Amino acid sequence: MRILAIDYGEKRIGIALSDPLGITAQPYATLDNDGTEIEKLKTIISEKEVTKIIIGLPLRLDGTKSESSQKALAFAETVKNATTADIELVDERFSSREINARLIEFDVSRKKRKTAVDKLAATLLLETYLERIKL
Repeated sequence: MRILAIDYGEKRIGIALSDPLGITAQPYATLDNDGTEIEKLKTIISEKEVTKIIIGLPLRLDGTKSESSQKALAFAETVKNATTADIELVDERFSSREINARLIEFDVSRKKRKTAVDKLAATLLLETYLERIKL
């Protein structure tokens, strides 16, 4: 049961993958959100034999949906229509913010943070999800 996690953004899309047993999460890739992302995702899903996709849903602090939430929901619907994998939306309110804070704490340059934050946020999403389903 390999799981793919997506941290959706208007410019970039972070991707993380679980191991084949669905136990651990690893950063995989950052895709440009340039119109080719669905085909690239379909390739990854096929090559890695993904059975479930977790997509981060950016909610406001009070739990309500925002404009970013609507864009993530539209993207999730596009992914759902393009693949046979199960899709699940998960709360990602703090994933990118937490990763950015960690990278700043470790003195990672702004340029390197920009390229790493998306796939690391997807990894955090997947780690959190895997911990939750273990319970």
